[in-house]
Amino acid sequence: MSKECLPVLEAPPFPIFDSHAHYDSEQFDADREPLLSNALPQKGVVGVINMGSDLPGCLATLDLCKRFDYVYGAVGIHPECAKDLPEDWLSQVEGWLGQEKIVAVGEIGLDYHWLDACPKERQQEVFEAQLQLANRLGLPVVVHDREAHADTLDFLRRARPKGVVHCFSGSLETAREVLSLGMYIGLGGVVTFKNARHAVDVAREIPLERLLLETDAPYMAPVPFRGMRNDSSLIRYVIQRVAEIRGVGPEAVAGAALSNTKKLFSIG
Repeated sequence: MSKECLPVLEAPPFPIFDSHAHYDSEQFDADREPLLSNALPQKGVVGVINMGSDLPGCLATLDLCKRFDYVYGAVGIHPECAKDLPEDWLSQVEGWLGQEKIVAVGEIGLDYHWLDACPKERQQEVFEAQLQLANRLGLPVVVHDREAHADTLDFLRRARPKGVVHCFSGSLETAREVLSLGMYIGLGGVVTFKNARHAVDVAREIPLERLLLETDAPYMAPVPFRGMRNDSSLIRYVIQRVAEIRGVGPEAVAGAALSNTKKLFSIG
């Protein structure tokens, strides 16, 4: 299948709230306006939280929030983007957090898979600063954790922020640690992958009231669209898979995830 075009999908019988996407990505440059203006709402998407990952991405997120009623935003510095920042980076992020429809500090965290992009010590410094900022402002965090489970948990235990560990890739035991801190678990397309044992275990066992659903668009498209550009409409496949794993109806999963997202991010 082409990586550029998805099949036409009718709206599912439940609303979709995508708790984590990157519509500022250049992969959406060719069709961002029609996709967000018409295509996604027509496919049942009622909400999206766009994630800033670097300073330009945060500015783009602010713009998306202004242009599209159902788009909200988070601003922050992703660990891969933490190496070369201006001295006033944190004050810039803090200023954006006061803007309308900016609901969280994110995407922040640790990524030890790409240490060439940013050394471990610098990632930790930037992560810690943003955790403290979020706590000072009373805002949730959206946490990226790749191959850094132990260190991520250490930071979260110390800071005890409210928020979500997105695109969760840890074990069920790690998920239980996250839940014990009062945080949420974000699941996306990985739960549909053939060998996704950890994600399936987590989807089955965690309380439904602590689950968020996400795409990480344009990345991580679910089966049967793996390898294609992802978008928020494809959460339906994640919903269906989680419902199948839990033995409940998809409406229950979609409704819980929507309610949880609104609660965590204080969206009316």
